Amino acid sequence: QVQLVESGGGLVQAGGSLRLSCAAAGRAFSTYAMGWFRQAPGKEREFVATISWSGVRTNSADSVKGRFTISRDNAKNTLYLQMNSLKPEDTAVYYCAAKVPYMSGSPLPRHPYEYDYWGQGTQVTVSS
Repeated sequence: QVQLVESGGGLVQAGGSLRLSCAAAGRAFSTYAMGWFRQAPGKEREFVATISWSGVRTNSADSVKGRFTISRDNAKNTLYLQMNSLKPEDTAVYYCAAKVPYMSGSPLPRHPYEYDYWGQGTQVTVSS
């Protein structure tokens, strides 16, 4: 079993920044691929970014490229999402997810069904 707990959400003005964290407990964190997704009211869960077990490879949605950065610290079993230049349309519940196991060199997972474990989510609200 893998437990994921997100933190760092909140209310911020447009143009501001937030850093989300996702603490992982359970099996060897350094073997997971990890991802961030978000879900706004009335909308489907949407891919935001993903990162390989080593942190060397990342991929992100076009809507956040150049503004959001995914990273991880395997020594701390923690995943991060640095969000800059936030816009009102970034308002959503943000979820972290883990793909276990992840085969090194495989394509990074971008779809919710590819992930095995999910956190409870953290609310991000961007005011205009």
